[in-house]
Amino acid sequence: MRYAKAFLLVIISLAIFYLLNFRHGMIPPLGKFLNPFAGFWLNNTATDIIPRIITSRNLKDSVVVVWDDRRVPHIFAQNEYDLYFTQGFVTARDRLWQMEFQVDAIAGRLAEIVGEDALEYDRFFRRCGLIYAAENALKEMLAAPEIRLALEAYTDGVNAYIRNTNARNMPLEYKILDYRPKPWTLLRVALLSKFMAWNLTAFEISELSLTRAREALGESETEKLYPSVPPYTEPIIPRGTRWLFQAIRIPAKPISPFVPKSDTFLLSSEDVGRPGSNNWAVAATKTAAGHPILCNDMHLPLYLPHIWYEIQLATPSMNVYGVSFPGAPSVIIGFNEHIAWGATNTMSDVIDWYEIEFKDDTRTAYLHDSVWLPTRKRIEEIKVRGKGTVTDTVVYTHHGPVVYHHDEIPFDARIPRGSAMRWIGHDPSNELLAFLKMDDAQSYDEYVDALSHFDCPAQNFVFASVEGDIAIWHTGKLPVRWSGQGRYINDGRNSEYEWMNYIPREQLPHVLNPREGFVCSANQYPVDDHYPYYLGGNYWTFDRGARISEVLSNMNNIRIEDMVTLQNDVLDVSARKVLPSLLANLDKERLMLQERRSYEELEAWNYESGANLIAPTIFAYWWDELLHMIWADEIEKTYGDLTPPRTDLTIELILDEPDSEHFDVKGTPGREHLKDLVIKSFHSASSRLYEDLGSYGDDWQWGRARPIDIGHLGQIPGLGRMGLSKAGSEHTVNYKDTSFGPSWRMVIALGKTTTGWGIYPGGQSGNPGSKYYDNFIDDWLIGEIYELLYLESPEVKHERLIGQTVLRSIP
Repeated sequence: MRYAKAFLLVIISLAIFYLLNFRHGMIPPLGKFLNPFAGFWLNNTATDIIPRIITSRNLKDSVVVVWDDRRVPHIFAQNEYDLYFTQGFVTARDRLWQMEFQVDAIAGRLAEIVGEDALEYDRFFRRCGLIYAAENALKEMLAAPEIRLALEAYTDGVNAYIRNTNARNMPLEYKILDYRPKPWTLLRVALLSKFMAWNLTAFEISELSLTRAREALGESETEKLYPSVPPYTEPIIPRGTRWLFQAIRIPAKPISPFVPKSDTFLLSSEDVGRPGSNNWAVAATKTAAGHPILCNDMHLPLYLPHIWYEIQLATPSMNVYGVSFPGAPSVIIGFNEHIAWGATNTMSDVIDWYEIEFKDDTRTAYLHDSVWLPTRKRIEEIKVRGKGTVTDTVVYTHHGPVVYHHDEIPFDARIPRGSAMRWIGHDPSNELLAFLKMDDAQSYDEYVDALSHFDCPAQNFVFASVEGDIAIWHTGKLPVRWSGQGRYINDGRNSEYEWMNYIPREQLPHVLNPREGFVCSANQYPVDDHYPYYLGGNYWTFDRGARISEVLSNMNNIRIEDMVTLQNDVLDVSARKVLPSLLANLDKERLMLQERRSYEELEAWNYESGANLIAPTIFAYWWDELLHMIWADEIEKTYGDLTPPRTDLTIELILDEPDSEHFDVKGTPGREHLKDLVIKSFHSASSRLYEDLGSYGDDWQWGRARPIDIGHLGQIPGLGRMGLSKAGSEHTVNYKDTSFGPSWRMVIALGKTTTGWGIYPGGQSGNPGSKYYDNFIDDWLIGEIYELLYLESPEVKHERLIGQTVLRSIP
């Protein structure tokens, strides 16, 4: 019995040892996690202490980092190597896990961390060629000496911090997921650029859905319901702008449209979020101070740690402030002593799909212009935690990789099977050079020169300078297309469908100092009919751009406060345009009591999507029901694979074609008209409101009924901020979607002394235990904005400065 007890104690001890020191699924090894000397407790203690001295053999001179009360580092270095080394070091100190995780995600390496649940995710990104794209970009980057220096310095700084990590100071997520950081590399910086390029272009994948619509509805009807240029659009470049250049030859459109194989299609195409943004600049003649003001708010996915890291970078020849991407050198959006700049996504189509005909099942050759061309095969090795290595063969054509073959089920249902992906992001490029040049630019000409190095993702870069110039450029590497090219799946056998050339940089849409006294963009179509090139894309509805133009056109003596108010504007132009017509189709006296209350809310509504208002909730429910009733027939024809035409097209139909056949519900006796659907959808929406939200009351408020989530980047429960009440909608300047929103609001006043204001929904620290992890969110939700502390030197005394770190070179 004594030996049996001893044996049992040994077994229990081994079991406890196993449970405490090894990971079980997503449960971390609890012994390590709860260790009082190295576990998660230490992530809640002492992480916010500012180090006074840091030594490094990499440095050429001393560097001073001044920290302000929002934990923003202001880096003052004597040379560029030390500057970017320090940027890498301090960014890694605050955001190391985020830097590594987002790069691993785009590289298709999550299965190494979380196991086989991420295998198909990894396979998808390997198939899309993101590592291949980064390798091509890195070769281009290293060819420029200034980029090589910045890359190597930043990478050295990150690795210097990684060498200082141990079980005690390791970021919390490494402890939860039970792994350690790997050395930072130059390729990882290039991968980060492709992370952003993919996120800002891949939402554009609509060829499969539109091709199915054309098959079911015909091309004429498809073009009417899904136009390239949305109705009511006021373009970025003022109407009537004269283009004083000779356009290069535009290729001819093939005579007959290409019809892909039927097994190209899958059902239930997935709807994804669309990254947007607003930016504008107003001329000195329209401001109270007599100096230009530039504003930008970029609408991107919201998560913690936040996508941006705020920073100031200064050397004897440069002083720039703004936000950076954790993992890469430079400031991406910001200002210096001479200029300010911001960006919005152009929504340009830079991904096309080409159906491939292989010679046989070996996929070693494919047909192109009646010639069998050889394919290139790339072997991808995907490490899977606890399972070894999985190999995957990716077939490349001259168009690009074939992401999924006809006998495979895509991870992303929008991907056409048997098609090669032609993506601008695969081409060699050097966007980092554009940002480094922009950080140091001093004039309009230098801003334009910086943009000449920016290929993907195409952006609307707004500009203002202390010299009084304002401008905007719709810039990137954009193919010359025949009208409609790229909207549908292309014939990979026929060179008529290929990109033959690119729009010359100087011929891209742009304007300098327009007579209107302002420039602005909100992801809308950029030009009127006089522009000679077709710009394919999935452009935003008219509402945000229209509202910004409306306000700026009627405003003079503009102050900073006015621009902050405009960034927080929540007037829904779409609702203002269509709601009176909808209400006119209702007879208030024939409504039930609960419906009459909703009617009265809408009748009195000021069209603002305020967080505490009930009317926007009622309108949203009603509009959703009406959209479904109008477009159910068309969706059924396409087997549920098509999303309804967008708000602007539906509004145009309601206002201009009230007798349209689209209002008739097929399969019912008689013919329905707009009025019938308006009444029926109002009744249905009223019922849904009570079913979903209960009795009329506070739960009907817009901020509660449609909250936003700022989740954790790694989807770790408890590390995000969920169910937040916020004003705005998809149709207001102050944008709101369930997990998208203004990721960085910035207002810059350029004058003798440049001043700036900004905020993002997060915090500087990536440590969930830090008070700087999410401390900006509450102010961001209510539209507050912080004055940015733009320092001339580290010797400046200011009450908001809370500490200083000196990095010293040692032999």
